[in-house]
This record gives sequence, structure tokens and C-alpha cells, in this order.
Amino acid sequence: MSKQERAVRTRHALIRSAARAFERHGYAQAKLADISARAGVSPGALHFHFESKAAVARTVESAAGAMLRRAAWLAQPPGTNALQRLTNASHALAGLLRADVVARAGFRLNCDAVGGGELDLREEWRGCVEHLLAEAADEGLLARRAVLTELSAAIVAATVGFEVLGRRDPEWLSHRALTGFWRTVLPCLARPDAWGALDPGSTRTRHGEDRVEDEEESVEPPVEATGPAPP
Repeated sequence: MSKQERAVRTRHALIRSAARAFERHGYAQAKLADISARAGVSPGALHFHFESKAAVARTVESAAGAMLRRAAWLAQPPGTNALQRLTNASHALAGLLRADVVARAGFRLNCDAVGGGELDLREEWRGCVEHLLAEAADEGLLARRAVLTELSAAIVAATVGFEVLGRRDPEWLSHRALTGFWRTVLPCLARPDAWGALDPGSTRTRHGEDRVEDEEESVEPPVEATGPAPP
């Protein structure tokens, strides 16, 4: 293994170790010495990659953002209508938050405004919801009484609320819980003829296409993906 490859592996191990520490203890109580020890490296190696705990937190946030964007993008295959893509994206994001500690810790750090950066994952998710609802309106999928601003606000509030509640009870982020939400909401916002063709459980998870890797195996944060941005 080359020196550069070892450096990349060390950095990724530190990101994952930091995510576990932030999730378990919170930003204020997490200690750099514990992060480096759990990553199997020296404190000096940690400081070679990160100048401070704030820099570690910003990197965990950034990695989480990249992972969440990629998950939402992959859940929106071409040829799928906008409402189904919105449903699919929400399931993909919930699945990633359930399964991956970097996604969970980074999202929480960002929502708590710990990192001090410009990244705003909740605002990105709001933008994604608004974009897909606007597409759904253009496709003639929405009920006539639907008001885009009200729909967007309700969906963002509910889906972000699932993440907050899921911090104590993972069942809130389960496939069953999110399917129940969409089974209730979709008939209210979609035209009757469109509703029948929608799958509140996500067409992607139904076919097993959005299985998330076990967090112990998912070492490298995925690269940035293009497309509508999630939370």
C-alpha cells in the first residue's frame, strides 16, 4: 500500500471514529484523543489531517452531505414521475440515516449548527422537496386544491421530524413508519388517477435497489453527486 493510500485510509477511519464520538457524546464532550485512539492512530496523525475538533466536525458534515445527496439522487431513476421520486428519495435518506453513523452524526452536527460552515442540509432537503413538487405540478400529478408552499412546508416538517424523533427511537426512521406517512399523504396531494400508480413504500426499496451498506463496512464517504439536493 502506498503512502498516499495509507493517508486516505487514515483520514476515512478518523472521520468514522469522529462520527461515532459525536453521535455518542455530542460535539462538546467528544475528545480528540478518543477519536484518534478508536481510529487506531496517534494524536499526531489526527492533527496532520485536521487542525481542530471544529475541522473534524465540518468534515463529518461534508461527508454526510455527500452521502445523502448521492442516496437521494440514486433513488430518482429516469422515467419515474416526480411524486414517486420524492417518495423514493425520502426512503433512501431515512435508510441511510438508519444505517450509517457518518450520515447521522453529520446531519445532526449540521442541524445543531456546530461546524460553523455554510452547509445547510435541512435547507437543501427543503429545496429538493420544492423542486420535485414543482415538477409534479408541471406533470399534472397534483390535486387541484394543492398549494405548493403549504405542501412543501408540511412534507419538510414531517420528514425532518422523523429524523429528530429517530434519534431516540429508530423506529421513526423505519421503512414501515415512512411508508405509513406517504400512504396517508399521497392521496391528499395527488390526483386520484395518479395516486393509484404510486408506491408509498418506494419503488426502489421494493426492488432491493437501495440497500445501504453496513456502517462498519462503509469506510469511504461517497463522492458528490449531481441532482436535487436532500437534507
